Amino acid sequence: MFKIVRPVAGCGAFVLAALGISQATAADDNISPLAGSYTQNVACKGDGSDAPTAKVTISPQEIVSNVGVCTILDSRKDGASVLAHVECKFPSGPLMGDITFTPHPDNTVEFVDRDMTYKARLYRCPSK
Repeated sequence: MFKIVRPVAGCGAFVLAALGISQATAADDNISPLAGSYTQNVACKGDGSDAPTAKVTISPQEIVSNVGVCTILDSRKDGASVLAHVECKFPSGPLMGDITFTPHPDNTVEFVDRDMTYKARLYRCPSK
């Protein structure tokens, strides 16, 4: 009996790991086009003179801004928008929530949380 349980447990762990990897890959695929450096609510100069409080960095795994770091737990496309479920670490404590990114033709991205308590226009910084 012990010999049977060990391989079954190993297979179960492998399946769970594979599911986690496929979900992470799906989230990466949705967020990857948005990855880059931005400033919020002001055009990015990209010459080092942008205010630190305006800087936002998006990667497939996280969003970093002056208010904290948000880990992207899951994401999905909804038309032109990307909906992301995030866990943010703020000085006041952790918070889970949902945010929407909507790219615009002028190379900006509209950012809004699910409750519409925070909304910003993200301006992509020039690539170095």
